[in-house]
Amino acid sequence: MLRTLCRTGGLILQQTQRTVPRLCVNPVQQRWASSLPMNTVVLFVPQQEAWVVERMGRFHRILEPGLNFLIPILDRIRYVQSLKEIVIDVPEQSAVSLDNVTLQIDGVLYLRILDPFKASYGVEDPEYAVTQLAQTTMRSELGKLTLDKVFRERESLNSNIVHSINQASDEWGIRCLRYEIKDIHVPPRVKESMQMQVEAERKKRATVLESEGTREAAINVAEGRKQAQILASEGEKAEQINKAAGEAQAVLAKAEAKAKAIRMLSDALTEQNGNAAASLSVAEQYVSAFSNLAKESNTILLPSNTGDISGMVSQAMTIYSTLAKQSMRVTPEVLEENREEAANPSGSPQEKGINE
Repeated sequence: MLRTLCRTGGLILQQTQRTVPRLCVNPVQQRWASSLPMNTVVLFVPQQEAWVVERMGRFHRILEPGLNFLIPILDRIRYVQSLKEIVIDVPEQSAVSLDNVTLQIDGVLYLRILDPFKASYGVEDPEYAVTQLAQTTMRSELGKLTLDKVFRERESLNSNIVHSINQASDEWGIRCLRYEIKDIHVPPRVKESMQMQVEAERKKRATVLESEGTREAAINVAEGRKQAQILASEGEKAEQINKAAGEAQAVLAKAEAKAKAIRMLSDALTEQNGNAAASLSVAEQYVSAFSNLAKESNTILLPSNTGDISGMVSQAMTIYSTLAKQSMRVTPEVLEENREEAANPSGSPQEKGINE
């Protein structure tokens, strides 16, 4: 009896294995499910796979990875879902941006099945459904952006597409992990205009940088001239101060030398034969003055007795004696000497003449 039951069950399972793949598995579902396994009572489910079992045509349970037991004839494996992350290429499609530019965009979709029951019974073709949803969502999101923002805001565009897909795919038991735009193709004319715009922007930046460089150079030159003028004025000031100090020292030196010369002259005049030396000096100066006549000007004023040198010298000595007497009257030493001379009238005639 047991042998007859096993033989009958084996024949039914062989017929089921021959017919089920043609009815349940199509080329689109090959990504989502491998060839359906045969019910051999004892089954070993691989890791990261979920086997959906129907009993008498109705959903019964989902086999977990590992050892499982099924009833022959009554139980049948209807779907095999992979729980791994799945990569789907989104075909290239056309979309119109906010500024009416037609773009050709394709992408890559990464998703994972979270609920094998919803993925099996919630939608007929999960891959086709998700692909169409990604395309329509991408077209709607691109219609909200201009061409420039499409290139600048790729990350925000991808996140918006993922959010929109997850809102619709929750009923299918599918979770969209991320969406990436692969290529964006623009029309040739738009591409040429973008290149011209980029060149214009580069020329603008180059012009701005050149003008800023010229301005900085002019500022540096002006600052250099300012510092040079300040340093030159400070140098001129220091030069004038040093020159004034030198002139003051020269004047002081000349005054000291002149005072020293006058003191030496006065000391020499007070000595014996001082008047004779003074007369000799006056005569020499007289001769030197006549030798320089008519060298600096054509107008010459001459005294009437030009040849009388002795008369001129005696006249100069008389003036000198008069001035000396006046100065001697002022000083108390001279007064004391006059008193002594008055008390002693027996002086030599030569000394009297000198005093006179």
